[in-house]
Amino acid sequence: MAMKKAKKAGKKSAKKAPAKKSVKKSAKKSVKRAPAKKAAKKRTARKPNAAFMKPMMPTGPLAAILGSTPMPRTEVTSQIWKYIKKNNLQDKANRRMINADDKLRALFGKAQASMFELTKYVSKHLR
Repeated sequence: MAMKKAKKAGKKSAKKAPAKKSVKKSAKKSVKRAPAKKAAKKRTARKPNAAFMKPMMPTGPLAAILGSTPMPRTEVTSQIWKYIKKNNLQDKANRRMINADDKLRALFGKAQASMFELTKYVSKHLR
């Protein structure tokens, strides 16, 4: 009886071993190779969007802050940020908020505005 158990154990281990090898073979087959790299394209200089570069005239409370000379939207935004930083109007605790002084209160219509709302208020006063 001991012989039969030994033979059965040998057969079971023999059957298990090929199963492991087949798993390894299938794992090796599933490995994919990276595609060959293509030649890099030459990059051209990026052109700015014409709509942003069109000079716009600030009106009303925006003209009181920036002056009444026409300038592109990008320049308007950078000039407002210069004004905010120069007058230390960013909120100390929440830097995303802008505390309005008298000129900005006329622009925003409230005491504090988010930096994400800034373009909404500015666009109302550009012609």
